[in-house]
Amino acid sequence: MKIDTTEQKIDELLVRGVSEVIDKKNLKKRLLSGEKLRIKLGIDPTSPHLHLGRAISILKLRDLQEMGHEIIFLIGDFTGVIGDTSDKESERPMLSTDDIKKNMETYFEQAGKLLDISKVEKVYNSEWLSKLTYKEIGEQADAFSVADFIARENIKKRLDGGKRVSLREVLYPLMQGYDSVAIRADVELGGTDQRFNLLAGRTLQEKEGQIAQDIIMMDLIAGLDGRKMSSSWGNTINLTDSATDMYGKVMSMRDETIPEYFIACTRVPMNEVDDLITDLKDPKNNPRDIKARLAREIVTIYYDADQALKAEEDFKTAFVKGGIPSSIPEISVAQGTLLVAVLLEQGLIDSKTEFRRLIDAGAISNLESEEKIKDPHTTISKTIILRVGKARFIKIVV
Repeated sequence: MKIDTTEQKIDELLVRGVSEVIDKKNLKKRLLSGEKLRIKLGIDPTSPHLHLGRAISILKLRDLQEMGHEIIFLIGDFTGVIGDTSDKESERPMLSTDDIKKNMETYFEQAGKLLDISKVEKVYNSEWLSKLTYKEIGEQADAFSVADFIARENIKKRLDGGKRVSLREVLYPLMQGYDSVAIRADVELGGTDQRFNLLAGRTLQEKEGQIAQDIIMMDLIAGLDGRKMSSSWGNTINLTDSATDMYGKVMSMRDETIPEYFIACTRVPMNEVDDLITDLKDPKNNPRDIKARLAREIVTIYYDADQALKAEEDFKTAFVKGGIPSSIPEISVAQGTLLVAVLLEQGLIDSKTEFRRLIDAGAISNLESEEKIKDPHTTISKTIILRVGKARFIKIVV
């Protein structure tokens, strides 16, 4: 495939939804040259569901794939066990290899909602990280100081607060950095919370005699509750959500998040986005109408335009007319199955903690009887239609 070197397209690629580019001048020169670059994105399978926050980088990968570059989608099946603490206020617990294996089962399929996955180089970092010796790890670690690590804002905050930081966490940046060495990455994508890890790749590549990768750091987006979107907090819009659930979740977002979602999560032309942001500031306009446009755009990306319109009708039926959507997901279970197990399996919740929070808030209800589910140990005894939170629905058939 011929490499697209359109300067206007490259300029937008390096700005839209992007917080920082290292080294921007060098990367732009390489993109304009027509050189086919190896573009890396690594994701640890800490949850079964990819969400819009993670999809920002995948959408940028799609832009680069459409320009003709080589895409490497890396699943961190080894680093996922170790645990990245880049965005955490406390130590991330280690996951079992069984948990990791289960979580990553459909990652390539989910990424395929955005990428031409048949043309993507698909890799797992256990292929090389599991083979490293103590000697090799020691040589890598020699490229960094403890001061480099503890100077990071979240680590410094934890240490100042007397919280534990394990030596395991210190090793994580080495592993992500070595991934770039192993696959000889020209460019790596990641969120702003990954800055230290991304730079570690440049350091280790230079140590190994490779050309240091350039870096595109993506802006982080807020989740449904206003905090950073994170599976740990259950405030996500998942790529596995049904079209109706995805639409409803977007409509439940805070109005102030609309601009960042248009910029980072859609490919509406930026001149239109600027007009929409201007309209949003005009008190004569209803933000709900602009948010509805956003919801349609997002659902269209992951499904299609027809399903986006259908999801919009379902939303109006449920929230404007007070009815029940026509396209509720339906699942059959054995009598006596725990409700929390069903919701976890179907991806309507991300954790038992989120389930408990929803129960405590009275946010899970029987749509037919209008009764709220109050017992976290509820089992399924008969067919039931549930609303989970504001915008998730499911019919459970015994």
